[in-house]
Amino acid sequence: MLVALVTGGTSGIGLAIAARLAEEGYRTYITSAHSPIIGERLERERKNFIYRRADVTEEQEMRQVLAEIESVEGGLDVLVNNAGYTEVIAHRDLEAATDEVWDRVMSTNLMGTWWTSRAARSALAKREGVIINISSIAGLRATGSSLPYAVSKAAVNHLTVLLAASIGDKIRVNAIAPGLVDTPWTKDWEEIRANVSAKAPLKRSAKPEDIAEVAWGIINAKYMTGQVVVVDGGLTLKHR
Repeated sequence: MLVALVTGGTSGIGLAIAARLAEEGYRTYITSAHSPIIGERLERERKNFIYRRADVTEEQEMRQVLAEIESVEGGLDVLVNNAGYTEVIAHRDLEAATDEVWDRVMSTNLMGTWWTSRAARSALAKREGVIINISSIAGLRATGSSLPYAVSKAAVNHLTVLLAASIGDKIRVNAIAPGLVDTPWTKDWEEIRANVSAKAPLKRSAKPEDIAEVAWGIINAKYMTGQVVVVDGGLTLKHR
């Protein structure tokens, strides 16, 4: 059976991708650090869902999850590095972007992606699998919820390219860079949502399922690696 792991898989983009993979027949492992009740409910209620409580900022926890998957399943076909963190801080407010904020954002968004990818290498190589990193247009343009967040996503984009070049003989590595997505994370961002709807050619923000559809396409695009795919309804066309 095909096997996937989605970090931060209990809500938003992660849950939408996990649901799509489970519907397609993947045994889908999801992890989260702070939502075990939701994760355990999803495992009970949804076919092909397996929840493990694990924090991507704790490398050993992710290694344990990947070791279990490799032992039980014999390998891994898809890794989606979705778990992320931000704080909304105006870019001009340099003092508010404290060292503590930088540490947490970079540890989750960049190092969590790195640690999980490294831990998954053996299991993925056995299946000639694929890594999909969930990035952001904030890593490509001077935008985003905070400076630390934007920098972390720019780093994820470059990590994607570097990994594709270095382990691409066995594992494909790509990233998705969404614009604004309607998730619990952004539910209060009404002003930003209105601005996106006014400026983007497609006149709306994304739904998590829009990102899941692109992830499914990447999984099936067997000759694609080292790419950062922008999925923003055309918003960045207006900010060149």
